[in-house]
Amino acid sequence: MLSELNIKDFLNQTASGSPVPGGGSVAALTGAVAAALSEMVANLTIGKKGYESLDEEMRIIAKAASVFREKLARDIDRDSEAYNEVIAAFKLPKGNEEEKDARNQAIQNGLKRAATVPMGVAEDAFEIMELARKVVKNGNKNAVTDAAVAAMMARTAVLSALYNVKINLKSIKDDEFVNETGEQVKRMETEIDKKEKEVLSGVCL
Repeated sequence: MLSELNIKDFLNQTASGSPVPGGGSVAALTGAVAAALSEMVANLTIGKKGYESLDEEMRIIAKAASVFREKLARDIDRDSEAYNEVIAAFKLPKGNEEEKDARNQAIQNGLKRAATVPMGVAEDAFEIMELARKVVKNGNKNAVTDAAVAAMMARTAVLSALYNVKINLKSIKDDEFVNETGEQVKRMETEIDKKEKEVLSGVCL
């Protein structure tokens, strides 16, 4: 599994001629890193002098970030699996009309999954941005730059994942799916930039 590779092996495999892991898996990894940093800052705040009143809030943030971190780590593999599903569908036989229909349906199903997985990554990374905002605002000030990096990584994860959604939407023939998902993409692209500026405005160095 890609998520179980060490950092060097993951980078080597990404750099290789293999199409997986690709941008979608890297988007999921980026989101997981954003969650991990948010979790770290929360943990660095819990139990620290001067932050006692924030213990409960930081524990909630740390727990939520941990859930996102683990989920996004799984999405590293889920994204690659979705890509492989599409490739496998293209390799199905097309010797007669029945086979062609089955192949086309398999391709469309695969493409929808290949769009749905990164959309989920984008949604989760957007939620992580909110966790980053909270640790920028209330977390241990000695780790405020770590919180800021969490926010920037979350934004990158959102936009990277959405690019992977968009490229798959181009080949999907279900107009309702394409239109609904496309509107969601546009909304998130606009909102995430505003959110990042809002969060980083709270970083005073």
